[in-house]
Amino acid sequence: MRGRRVPSFYKFMAFKDKVASLLQDALEENPSLFLIDFSVSDGNKITVIIDGDGGVNLQDCIDVSRAIEHNLDREEEDFSLEVMSAGATSPLKDKRQYKNHIGRKLKVKTPGETIEAELIAAGEDFITLEWKVREPKQIGKGKETVSKKAEVPYADIKEAVVVITF
Repeated sequence: MRGRRVPSFYKFMAFKDKVASLLQDALEENPSLFLIDFSVSDGNKITVIIDGDGGVNLQDCIDVSRAIEHNLDREEEDFSLEVMSAGATSPLKDKRQYKNHIGRKLKVKTPGETIEAELIAAGEDFITLEWKVREPKQIGKGKETVSKKAEVPYADIKEAVVVITF
């Protein structure tokens, strides 16, 4: 029994590597697209999640799907393939995604706090958030609205999601 599992494992890894190579080639064809997630599960279910500097449209998903599917042989290895864009409520995983969301409200979790604020800049090493908060007045009674700004390094972001408002 043990001897039979090893070859199937290597066959699976070879299939996964081939799919990864085809995916890489497809993304190189359109440099504005980038990979968010890729997996090949048991039964050769291929799942690809992509995003793009200008967003992702249906044709982008079709193009990536075809680049993979047309270079695999179902007679040799059966598979299912799903190519999709990152969902609106999916956490941001790649630095390039932040640039698409400048001007939108994000909920950003760091080790010390959770900030819900407008993303005003996305640099190479950190994002800049801005929000307003009511604080006690420095002089006198009552509260005043104060603008806050924070630079959050990507390394400190545990999770960031776009806040959808209607």
